[in-house]
Amino acid sequence: MIVRAALGKVAEVPRDQLDDQVKFWANDIRELSYDMEDVIDSLLVRVESCEPNADQSNFKKVVTNFKNLFKKGKAKHQISKAIKEIHERLQDVATRHKMVSEMVNFANLPAATRTTVDPHWEVLYGDKKDIIGMQKARDDIIKKISEGGPVSNEQLKILSIVGFGGLGKTTLAREVYDALPTKFDYKAFLSVSRNPDLKNVLSNLLFKIDNRRHTSINAAKLDVEQLIIVIRDLLCHKRYFIIIDDLWDKEAWKTIRYALKDNECGSIIITTTRHFEVSKECCSNKDYMIHKMEPLSDDESQKLFYTRVFPSEMCPSRLEHVSRKILKKCAGVPLAIISLASYLANNQRINQIDQWYGLLNRIGGGLKKGDDHVKEMKRILSLSFYDLPSYLKTCFLYLSIFPDDHQISRDRLIRRWISEGFIQVEDDTSLLELGDCYFNELVNRNMIMPINIHVDGRVEACYVHDIMLDLMCELSSEDNFVTILDVIKGDTPLEKKFRRLSLQKSMTDLSISPLLSWLPQECHK
Repeated sequence: MIVRAALGKVAEVPRDQLDDQVKFWANDIRELSYDMEDVIDSLLVRVESCEPNADQSNFKKVVTNFKNLFKKGKAKHQISKAIKEIHERLQDVATRHKMVSEMVNFANLPAATRTTVDPHWEVLYGDKKDIIGMQKARDDIIKKISEGGPVSNEQLKILSIVGFGGLGKTTLAREVYDALPTKFDYKAFLSVSRNPDLKNVLSNLLFKIDNRRHTSINAAKLDVEQLIIVIRDLLCHKRYFIIIDDLWDKEAWKTIRYALKDNECGSIIITTTRHFEVSKECCSNKDYMIHKMEPLSDDESQKLFYTRVFPSEMCPSRLEHVSRKILKKCAGVPLAIISLASYLANNQRINQIDQWYGLLNRIGGGLKKGDDHVKEMKRILSLSFYDLPSYLKTCFLYLSIFPDDHQISRDRLIRRWISEGFIQVEDDTSLLELGDCYFNELVNRNMIMPINIHVDGRVEACYVHDIMLDLMCELSSEDNFVTILDVIKGDTPLEKKFRRLSLQKSMTDLSISPLLSWLPQECHK
């Protein structure tokens, strides 16, 4: 149980923030668990192959099969040897866990410090750039939070911006923040982020509202409740406009909301989140006050891309075809467009068509050779993955077995999750019902994109955004969860012990013998 709890903590932390010793230990544990499953599966296959009497009950059949199996000397020796090897490896892992625990405090892993620049700072304090594709959304939001009669204008209005990571929620909120013509007594733009320290969040909010008050009362010494009281008192008869950016869970919102008093002065709150359920909590189920972010249109995507890559904002004719293919992969996500455009804008790549095609071919299969812009994009998107509960992480990574642009049937996917043992039994709820809940949660978190939504709200199928698929493939490969082979030739090295293998696109001059080398012996028969 201790090891399992430690692994749970490790799974919540981005790999680039983990100590190397912890990574090696976690990988060994994972491989050992896979091998244990293999031994059990092998044993069950052998048991099923025995022939019990037809009139026996299911339980008696299993007992009889085990007895018959262990009467066979060869089978008994093989199974005993496998179990002994697993036991020895477990002892070794337990010893190394003790050593790693002395070096690393697992309880503090989620609090790992962020060593990169906060991406919100660029939006808040960076040079003002032309915002492409945001004007209409900005004007629609301003109209929505400004309209209404005298009574309506006195009420507190809360609007939530929700959407997939990288769609520009923070940028849009900032545009509204700067453009809203109404005057306010207090304005603040507050970033919350994943795993927030709510005391620091509230202290930061107080500082941005009134830094003199923050200093005079020594806010650092106040607890959460005291900070809520101070902020409520400060906002008592004031009109305020506050943006709560990057909310991840309902509990954080509820705590912050206690501090934001509804004083009937016409105040406005805007929240941004990746989770649809959080946005509904913010707006008390007022759907008309939820703004769903939409991807950029083809024309907007092209304009943003060319503006970032070429000084003249004009694309050379020989690069037009490949640029359109790259933009199709980006699917209108500004973060992806800007990141890949910045990568190509490098003087050594801007006019080299082979570099453009090389980038195109890597999207959806692991962008491992990117520069800082690509790494930052993947780091931002990975926050959504590390925020998933453990059972959803497994279900989400499993989607990497499907090729890019593949339409994934909801029912087929749920059945495959069940057959893999990913659905955790709860009370009397059926596995299919739990699978539905898992699927809906991934949709609500904007991790998968719904297709064919029925009138009753049921989603028939889904797809994975290519940029998210790229991250998913990399994480799956690192954990040896799914191995994807796009093109296999006869000389392709197959030394790795694959756990799940997805053969995609093409296979040329491939002999079957290398693939059989890593399959369990029962599969060879």
